Amino acid sequence: MTSDTLAPAKPAVDLEGITKRFPGVVANHDIRITVEAGSVHAIVGENGAGKSTLMKILYGMQKPDEGTIKVNGEVVSFRTPSDAIDVGIGMVHQHFMLADNLTVLENIVLGAEPKKGANLDTAAARARILELGETHGLRVDPDRLVEALGVGDRQRVEILKVLYRGARILILDEPTAVLVPQEVDELFDNLRELKAEGLTVIFISHKLDEVLSIADEITVIRRGTTVASMPRSAVTDARQLAEMMVGSELPTPETRESTVTDRVVLDAKGLTLNGPGRPLLSDVTFPVHAGEVVGIAGVEGNGQSELIESIMGIRALDGGAIHLGEEDITSWATLKRREAGIGYIPEDRHRQGLLLHASLWENRVLGHQTRPPARKGIWINRKASRADTERIVKEYDVRTPSVETLALALSGGNQQKLIVGREMSGEPVFLIAAHPTRGVDVGAQAAIWDHLRNARAAGLAVLLISADLDELIGLSDTLYVILRGRLVARLDPSDVTPDRLGGYMTGAITEET
Repeated sequence: MTSDTLAPAKPAVDLEGITKRFPGVVANHDIRITVEAGSVHAIVGENGAGKSTLMKILYGMQKPDEGTIKVNGEVVSFRTPSDAIDVGIGMVHQHFMLADNLTVLENIVLGAEPKKGANLDTAAARARILELGETHGLRVDPDRLVEALGVGDRQRVEILKVLYRGARILILDEPTAVLVPQEVDELFDNLRELKAEGLTVIFISHKLDEVLSIADEITVIRRGTTVASMPRSAVTDARQLAEMMVGSELPTPETRESTVTDRVVLDAKGLTLNGPGRPLLSDVTFPVHAGEVVGIAGVEGNGQSELIESIMGIRALDGGAIHLGEEDITSWATLKRREAGIGYIPEDRHRQGLLLHASLWENRVLGHQTRPPARKGIWINRKASRADTERIVKEYDVRTPSVETLALALSGGNQQKLIVGREMSGEPVFLIAAHPTRGVDVGAQAAIWDHLRNARAAGLAVLLISADLDELIGLSDTLYVILRGRLVARLDPSDVTPDRLGGYMTGAITEET
């Protein structure tokens, strides 16, 4: 080769023979992936396939037992995420790594604080954050406390945090889970801009149609090892990818014939919740009938969380009333509502749904501690609780070595199936399902959809809040749109598309309920 001949560009990331073992399980086995510089490389696979472990290894959170990592052609060994950041790797986790009691600015600069003398140079930091936000369409208020942000804004903060540190290789774990179609399009435009600037994106997602839309290369992981790597052009459709991932066809959320009855189970009338500057909820009114799924669509932060917390008794309403059957439950405590038959699949399973350092059977007891089988007299019935957890594990296909296993050891999909099984136990009459399939693979998604459909057919009343518009349209019998704390549209799910629904959610289309 002559000196003026250009050498081929080195891959941004080269993983060779990566193996990682934990007690009783091999999470990764001989994984081999090459990620070309300036490309979007998607990694797909079931929950528990080993994607998260692999990304934690690449980000320095865990050390591989075998194999080598090359970044830009150089062999690297990471002891901590700081080592990965030093070579230009940044990661946006599915479960965010933010300090609630700090501002957006403080979270973004944490560990990389610009100094002016001995003090934090907040002016320089603010200018840089605003510039990055404007450039990449990730606008946030630098001075707002993170605890006041919705899930969508938290994700934007995480992406800005990575860009602020100068990352050239971005790992994005389920980045579109909280976005409406128009926002997904904007994010993908941003990723294409980053790619054009020479940045590399590793894109982890369960939304296979989105993978096909954005990826240049796709790697499929099954049971801890790579089963296929191919250019996007070699994949025909999402069904082909799903079959490579799980060996079965891609599930769809469509419900069958209507099971809606005329019996109102939950009746929300005029729900109002005041907030600083404007109402968080304003005159929200809707019924949920036995055998009906009522869907609530909205961009994150428009009152969904407040509506859930009001129905659960976590927040006290400033106006309006909630009836469960014939009972006015407006002033009831949360526990009394639970005992009356309200089930709750929370929007964030780690923060609100599980004790990660507790066993599966102890998590089965949560929220049911005053009722059989969890309760016997004044004591927790450990034997019955363990037995019922075994039932849930079997009926809901929760893949675990034992009910004594800690919840943190389960994959996201199996954690979610445990929560769904718990909340379907005790014969609930009304279920709040908030983002029930967020961040789970197609196999777990199909199982959860089947459980919701079966419960609906058996007469359960369901309030479904989701950022997955296909899920909302497919499962709902009635669909409402919430915008700035108000229900602004009532739609027929059989006659609405995701794009049109997204228009209502952003206010681009208006229609009074």
